Amino acid sequence: MNIRRASIISAVAVLVATSAVAEEKKIKRSDLPPAVEKTVAEQSAGATVKGFSKETEKGQTFYEAEMVVNGRSKDILINTNGAIVEVEEEVAMDALPADVKAGLQAKAGEGKLVKVETITKKDKLVAYEAVVTKGGKKSEIQVGPDGKPLDHEE
Repeated sequence: MNIRRASIISAVAVLVATSAVAEEKKIKRSDLPPAVEKTVAEQSAGATVKGFSKETEKGQTFYEAEMVVNGRSKDILINTNGAIVEVEEEVAMDALPADVKAGLQAKAGEGKLVKVETITKKDKLVAYEAVVTKGGKKSEIQVGPDGKPLDHEE
Protein backbone atom coordinates (compact mmCIF):
# COMPACT_ATOMS: atom_id res chain seq x y z
CA MET A 1 0.00 0.00 0.00
CA ASN A 2 2.81 2.43 0.86
CA ILE A 3 4.56 1.79 -2.47
CA ARG A 4 1.35 2.49 -4.36
CA ARG A 5 0.76 5.70 -2.41
CA ALA A 6 4.35 6.82 -3.07
CA SER A 7 3.91 6.10 -6.78
CA ILE A 8 0.73 8.16 -6.94
CA ILE A 9 2.33 11.04 -5.04
CA SER A 10 5.33 10.94 -7.40
CA ALA A 11 3.07 10.93 -10.48
CA VAL A 12 1.08 13.92 -9.18
CA ALA A 13 4.30 15.81 -8.37
CA VAL A 14 5.58 15.26 -11.92
CA LEU A 15 2.27 16.45 -13.41
CA VAL A 16 2.27 19.59 -11.27
CA ALA A 17 5.90 20.36 -12.10
CA THR A 18 5.42 19.91 -15.84
CA SER A 19 2.19 21.93 -15.96
CA ALA A 20 4.07 25.03 -14.75
CA VAL A 21 6.51 24.76 -17.66
CA ALA A 22 5.52 26.30 -20.99
CA GLU A 23 4.32 23.82 -23.58
CA GLU A 24 5.13 25.03 -27.09
CA LYS A 25 3.57 23.72 -30.30
CA LYS A 26 4.33 24.84 -33.85
CA ILE A 27 1.22 26.08 -35.67
CA LYS A 28 0.25 27.63 -39.02
CA ARG A 29 -0.67 31.27 -39.51
CA SER A 30 -4.22 30.16 -40.32
CA ASP A 31 -4.47 28.76 -36.74
CA LEU A 32 -4.01 32.22 -35.17
CA PRO A 33 -7.08 33.80 -33.55
CA PRO A 34 -8.26 36.99 -35.38
CA ALA A 35 -6.93 39.39 -32.70
CA VAL A 36 -3.50 37.72 -32.79
CA GLU A 37 -3.47 37.70 -36.61
CA LYS A 38 -4.18 41.46 -36.62
CA THR A 39 -1.20 42.13 -34.32
CA VAL A 40 1.03 39.82 -36.38
CA ALA A 41 0.04 41.63 -39.60
CA GLU A 42 0.90 45.00 -38.03
CA GLN A 43 4.18 43.84 -36.48
CA SER A 44 5.46 41.84 -39.46
CA ALA A 45 5.15 44.58 -42.09
CA GLY A 46 8.46 44.52 -44.00
CA ALA A 47 9.66 41.41 -42.14
CA THR A 48 10.21 37.81 -43.21
CA VAL A 49 8.00 35.60 -41.07
CA LYS A 50 9.75 32.37 -40.06
CA GLY A 51 6.95 30.63 -38.17
CA PHE A 52 4.43 30.56 -35.36
CA SER A 53 3.93 28.64 -32.15
CA LYS A 54 1.27 28.38 -29.48
CA GLU A 55 2.30 27.92 -25.89
CA THR A 56 0.56 27.50 -22.59
CA GLU A 57 2.25 28.78 -19.47
CA LYS A 58 0.64 28.70 -16.03
CA GLY A 59 -2.74 28.08 -17.66
CA GLN A 60 -2.48 31.05 -20.04
CA THR A 61 -2.24 30.71 -23.81
CA PHE A 62 0.22 32.78 -25.85
CA TYR A 63 1.21 32.91 -29.50
CA GLU A 64 4.73 33.57 -30.72
CA ALA A 65 5.62 34.97 -34.11
CA GLU A 66 9.22 34.46 -35.22
CA MET A 67 10.49 36.82 -37.89
CA VAL A 68 13.55 38.47 -39.36
CA VAL A 69 13.66 42.26 -39.68
CA ASN A 70 16.59 43.88 -41.49
CA GLY A 71 18.60 40.67 -41.14
CA ARG A 72 18.02 40.37 -37.37
CA SER A 73 15.73 37.97 -35.50
CA LYS A 74 12.65 39.29 -33.72
CA ASP A 75 10.23 37.13 -31.70
CA ILE A 76 6.94 38.57 -30.51
CA LEU A 77 4.87 36.92 -27.77
CA ILE A 78 1.16 37.82 -28.01
CA ASN A 79 -1.73 37.00 -25.69
CA THR A 80 -5.10 35.74 -26.95
CA ASN A 81 -6.48 39.31 -27.02
CA GLY A 82 -3.76 40.38 -29.47
CA ALA A 83 -1.73 42.37 -26.94
CA ILE A 84 2.05 42.14 -27.15
CA VAL A 85 3.41 40.57 -23.97
CA GLU A 86 7.12 40.36 -24.80
CA VAL A 87 9.50 41.15 -27.66
CA GLU A 88 12.93 39.59 -28.07
CA GLU A 89 14.95 41.40 -30.71
CA GLU A 90 18.50 40.71 -31.85
CA VAL A 91 20.89 43.61 -31.44
CA ALA A 92 24.35 44.13 -32.95
CA MET A 93 27.28 43.81 -30.53
CA ASP A 94 28.60 47.24 -31.52
CA ALA A 95 25.19 48.79 -30.75
CA LEU A 96 25.25 47.64 -27.11
CA PRO A 97 25.72 50.24 -24.39
CA ALA A 98 29.21 49.94 -22.87
CA ASP A 99 27.87 48.88 -19.42
CA VAL A 100 25.73 46.14 -20.99
CA LYS A 101 28.56 44.81 -23.15
CA ALA A 102 30.93 44.77 -20.15
CA GLY A 103 28.30 43.06 -17.97
CA LEU A 104 27.63 40.37 -20.58
CA GLN A 105 31.34 39.72 -21.14
CA ALA A 106 31.94 39.49 -17.38
CA LYS A 107 29.06 37.03 -16.95
CA ALA A 108 30.18 34.99 -19.99
CA GLY A 109 33.65 34.56 -18.52
CA GLU A 110 35.72 32.43 -20.91
CA GLY A 111 32.70 31.85 -23.15
CA LYS A 112 32.09 33.62 -26.45
CA LEU A 113 29.08 35.89 -26.94
CA VAL A 114 27.34 34.61 -30.06
CA LYS A 115 24.05 36.51 -30.20
CA VAL A 116 22.49 39.25 -28.04
CA GLU A 117 18.80 40.14 -27.83
CA THR A 118 16.87 42.83 -26.02
CA ILE A 119 13.88 41.67 -23.99
CA THR A 120 11.05 44.18 -23.82
CA LYS A 121 7.90 43.79 -21.72
CA LYS A 122 5.06 46.33 -21.68
CA ASP A 123 7.14 48.63 -23.92
CA LYS A 124 9.95 48.65 -21.33
CA LEU A 125 13.42 47.21 -21.90
CA VAL A 126 13.89 44.77 -19.02
CA ALA A 127 16.98 42.76 -20.00
CA TYR A 128 19.64 41.83 -22.49
CA GLU A 129 19.96 38.10 -23.15
CA ALA A 130 23.02 36.56 -24.78
CA VAL A 131 23.78 33.14 -26.19
CA VAL A 132 27.22 32.05 -25.01
CA THR A 133 29.32 29.18 -26.38
CA LYS A 134 31.99 27.54 -24.29
CA GLY A 135 33.56 24.15 -24.95
CA GLY A 136 31.06 23.44 -27.72
CA LYS A 137 28.08 24.00 -25.42
CA LYS A 138 25.54 26.82 -25.63
CA SER A 139 23.97 28.59 -22.70
CA GLU A 140 22.07 31.81 -22.10
CA ILE A 141 22.90 34.66 -19.74
CA GLN A 142 21.10 37.88 -18.90
CA VAL A 143 21.96 41.32 -17.62
CA GLY A 144 19.68 44.21 -16.82
CA PRO A 145 19.48 47.41 -18.88
CA ASP A 146 22.22 48.77 -16.59
CA GLY A 147 24.56 45.84 -17.38
CA LYS A 148 24.22 44.32 -13.89
CA PRO A 149 23.82 40.50 -13.71
CA LEU A 150 20.36 38.94 -13.58
CA ASP A 151 19.22 35.42 -12.92
CA HIS A 152 17.95 33.77 -16.10
CA GLU A 153 14.39 34.88 -15.31
CA GLU A 154 13.74 38.59 -15.61
